[in-house]
Amino acid sequence: MSSSNFVDYVKIFCRSGHGGKGSAHFHRSRLNPRGGPDGGDGGRGGHIILRGNQQLWTLLHLKYTKHVRAGRGGDGGSQLKSGASGKDVILEVPLGTVARNADTGEIEFEITQQDEEKVLLYGGRGGLGNDHFKSATNQAPRYAQPGEAGKEEWKILELKLLADVGLVGFPNAGKSTLLAAISAAKPEIADYPFTTLKPNLGMVGYRDHQSFVMADIPGIIQGAHEGKGLGLRFLRHIERNSILLFVIPADSKNINEEYKILLNELKQYNPELLDKSHILAISKSDLLDEELIDEIKKNLPPMPYVFISSITQKGLMKLKDMIWKELNS
Repeated sequence: MSSSNFVDYVKIFCRSGHGGKGSAHFHRSRLNPRGGPDGGDGGRGGHIILRGNQQLWTLLHLKYTKHVRAGRGGDGGSQLKSGASGKDVILEVPLGTVARNADTGEIEFEITQQDEEKVLLYGGRGGLGNDHFKSATNQAPRYAQPGEAGKEEWKILELKLLADVGLVGFPNAGKSTLLAAISAAKPEIADYPFTTLKPNLGMVGYRDHQSFVMADIPGIIQGAHEGKGLGLRFLRHIERNSILLFVIPADSKNINEEYKILLNELKQYNPELLDKSHILAISKSDLLDEELIDEIKKNLPPMPYVFISSITQKGLMKLKDMIWKELNS
């Protein structure tokens, strides 16, 4: 996925349709020149609706859609004919899209299933025709309801990637190299921090033609939960992952301490992230001999771990086996 084509945040102005007016019509015919009220109801205004589409991976198609307007409901007619409903606007979004109220920041709903539809903004109700207001004491009401006005609101759409495994680590830990080594993804790779500026997804093949999805999240730095570095914008992508794969390079000064810092950033952002399955991958381990590996093992955190090298393919099959076991446990 090209980083320039990955958009995970859009803000759009939405206007739902006005409801149609109720009719204040009276039945008139040659045989019945003074008939009773027969005004129909106005149609409802158009809704603005989000629909899940598993073929989409980005909100790019909505990036330049700043204003969304639904259709007005039709007015009621004679002979109790109701007006047509206003035309709905359906916006297709990737699975994992969260809708927020732009003014309050409140989450309104999430789209997680293929073809799932939820109303982002309801259209106004159609007005009632005068037939609804007849009574024993008022047999010829000459009034009907006007249609309810549509609503105008700014909405925020955010994408939280739906992946089985999320890669967590400091910049330049080897996450992108790992993703490139075990999937068909082609992330940008270079020997400097923050090479990854956008999340990358890769489909990882496993035994017997099975597979799982792995997401490379831009590197976390200390203070990311406060918005430092790439901060909060990308921490949200980790919320959707079933497993968190911590990637820490073998040449780290203190692997255990680095893991604790990463864990604290996740905890400060969302404590529920600590309930997910965690696996530790010690990258760049082709730099180590057996003696160094044994020494490092003595100070590793109490969790499943594996020494890997994306360059020499060392430990990659074992890593996939560990991930698959966790996904199916």
